[in-house]
Amino acid sequence: MPKNILRRFRLILALPSARQYSSRTTLPAKYNCFRRGCAVLAVVLVAGASPIYASDQNLTFKIPPVKIPLKIKDQQVAITASALLTVRAKERGVNILHLELTADLADLQQNMTGLLSAALDKDDRCGDRIAIQNATLTPVDPASQVVVQLHYERWACAKVFGKQENKKVVGGNAVMQMKLTPAVENNNTELRLVPEVGSIEADGSLGELLRSGNLGEMLRDKIRTAVLSPMQKGTNLSATLPPAIQGYATIQNAQFKDGGSGRLIVVLDGEVRATNEQMQALSKQVKERIASR
Repeated sequence: MPKNILRRFRLILALPSARQYSSRTTLPAKYNCFRRGCAVLAVVLVAGASPIYASDQNLTFKIPPVKIPLKIKDQQVAITASALLTVRAKERGVNILHLELTADLADLQQNMTGLLSAALDKDDRCGDRIAIQNATLTPVDPASQVVVQLHYERWACAKVFGKQENKKVVGGNAVMQMKLTPAVENNNTELRLVPEVGSIEADGSLGELLRSGNLGEMLRDKIRTAVLSPMQKGTNLSATLPPAIQGYATIQNAQFKDGGSGRLIVVLDGEVRATNEQMQALSKQVKERIASR
C-alpha cells in the first residue's frame, strides 16, 4: 500500500507547477490547491500505513508478580518480584526503557533465624561451637539492619596422660548488629551487599573476639553471604523479566525500602535496550502472563 501511494504522489509532483507557465498563462487556483492537498494527503497516508511500534514515550509494561521459590533449612519460602518498564526514548532504532524491579523480602524476614542457623550453626568438639538463637532483618532506608543473637564457645583438645581431653577456652552469649547496604555488581546485572559493623554486646572476653578478632570477621562475612544469596536469586532479572528482553537489561542502582509495617523490599533501577521486534514480542509475552494468572 505505501508503494502505491508514493507512486501516485510522485506523479502529482511531476505535474507542471505555476512557475513552469508563462506570465501570460494563468494557472487555475483550484489546480494549485488540488496539488498541495494531494501532497499532504499522501504524506499522511504513508505515515499512517507504517507499523506503529511500542516506542512512544511514557508507554508502560507492568510485569505481573512472580514467586521465586527458595529452600531454607528444609523449609520452602518465596521472594515475590515484579517489574515496571517505561519507554523513555528511542535512539538509532533502539527503544530505551526504564526498569524498576521490586522484590518483596517479607518471607525471607520471617525465616531469618533458620537462614542464619543453616549457614552458621557449628558444633566442633575441638573448635568453634556456634548456635544462632534469633535473627531479624529490618529496613533502615536505604539500607537494612541484621540483628543476631547467638551463643558461642571455643573448645581446645589436648592429650593428658595419653587420654584426649577437651576444655572450653571461651564462651558466652552475644548480640551482633550489622548494617547491609545494597549496591550493584560490576557486571550491572547482580545485587551485592556492603556490610557495616554495628554495636556488639557480649559476655566477657567474647566481646573482644567479636570486635577485633578473626571470629567477628568470619561471622560478619557468613551473615552477609547468607542474606545475599537468596536476595540475588529473588532479584535475578531472568526470573522476572519476559524472555524477549532477558539479557538486555542492566541495573544502575539498588536500595532497600520499608514496604509498610517493617516489611523489607528491595528496589532495583535499571535500563533495557530493545529493538522494535523485541518490543512487539515483549507486549505479547506480558499479555500472555496476565491472561495466565
